[in-house]
Amino acid sequence: MKYQTVIGLEVHLQLNTKTKAFCGCSTDFGKPPNSNVCPVCLGFPGSLPVYNREALNFAIKLALAFNCQIQEHTKFDRKNYFYPDLPKNYQISQYDLPLSRNGYLDIFTNSTPKRIGITRVHLEEDAGKLIHEPEISLVDFNRTGIPLLEIVSEPDLNSPQEAFDYLTDLKSIIEYLDVSDCDMEKGSLRCDANISLRLPGAKELGVKTELKNMNSFKGVKDALTFEVQRQSRILEANQEIVQETRLWDAARGETVAMRTKEGAKDYRYFPDPDLTVFIIEQPLISEIKLRLPELPREKARRFVKEYGLTEYDAKILVIPKKNAEFAESCIRDYPGNDKKEMVNWLIGPLMSEANLRKVELHELKLDKNELISLIGFVQRQEISHLSAKGVLNKMIDTGKTAQDLIREGNLQQISNTEALSQVIEIVVRENEKSVNDFKTGKANALMYLVGQVMKKSSGKANPKIVTELIKRRLG
Repeated sequence: MKYQTVIGLEVHLQLNTKTKAFCGCSTDFGKPPNSNVCPVCLGFPGSLPVYNREALNFAIKLALAFNCQIQEHTKFDRKNYFYPDLPKNYQISQYDLPLSRNGYLDIFTNSTPKRIGITRVHLEEDAGKLIHEPEISLVDFNRTGIPLLEIVSEPDLNSPQEAFDYLTDLKSIIEYLDVSDCDMEKGSLRCDANISLRLPGAKELGVKTELKNMNSFKGVKDALTFEVQRQSRILEANQEIVQETRLWDAARGETVAMRTKEGAKDYRYFPDPDLTVFIIEQPLISEIKLRLPELPREKARRFVKEYGLTEYDAKILVIPKKNAEFAESCIRDYPGNDKKEMVNWLIGPLMSEANLRKVELHELKLDKNELISLIGFVQRQEISHLSAKGVLNKMIDTGKTAQDLIREGNLQQISNTEALSQVIEIVVRENEKSVNDFKTGKANALMYLVGQVMKKSSGKANPKIVTELIKRRLG
């Protein structure tokens, strides 16, 4: 491409605390409109905010996971703007003394590693929610005051695919930390993107556009892809790009202008006089750091070391967190030291069943002991691998055991050499050409003959024994 794409992302993350950031109101989702409110989160005169300690601990935990430096002194500021879902007419946020700075996240795009800088992770509160109807707009303040973290990346991303991979890895780490449900449909995780173009080698950034209203990672990727094309056309026509905020219209597949972009001066930030400066002491940081869980990349490395998985297999199984927990439980309890067979089932048939049902691996509601039992039937050559995949499907749908389904379907594999030899004799008589082809060295003829035996036995013949018997029969 003629131009280099430069992207920075701002992720807004709702923390899953039981109460709001500055008051004791519940954060339960789905309650009747304007029922989880009080004078503090509604901004009544004379009400005073007190910050949620659990939210602060969650914030430090997340900042440490992204390798950020925790600031010893941090404070809250008022970000002033008027909007119907903002009852105080300002948002409590952080400006010049954020909670943390200078972190990073390592990602892989097309198997190429890249370090993406994280400018800051700072604390703030959420606004309410507007509901637009044909002739009126309504506001629900239940979400007002829910604790938010804003994770701001450096402009280190150079393609929509890199942005997608960054968000995917970011979300997986957050899920492991158990500080948010990351549910984009509920608005727990939202993303804005800043994008600009410049000539390769140029030091100055181009005029940026901020993108909003993207409710999925695919939406972020699609919106950025459209914006690259739009800005390229403007520059090619020797026109100037206007700094503005644009909305992503998924139905039309394009971005549309919303407003010219405000700067920090437009918000008139000033320190919140109702909230004191926080001093975050090192013992607290050290204590939270010690309690950090094993993160996805660390877990993948351990899977490779302890269970002999390939890096590719391990990476698939560790995301999301609940998939990793289910997979490790299955692998750990699978008998013997060689875990490859269980891994093959998890990544192959089970992942296929999950994709068909559009669910995650752990959502299949499959008992690990029954899965181990099913694999055992295949390993003992009591049923074929093909039959086992059919049994797996029915186990998930019905909740029945592998043994019961095998018995009901009369799926036991035929391994009796005398019975198989009788079927082979019939196949040999009926397929003289394939027999002659085999004798002249054509390897495919053997596979054809095995297939005919399988067909006549309704798929119950043991293919390994059949292959050996045919070889022996034809010399």
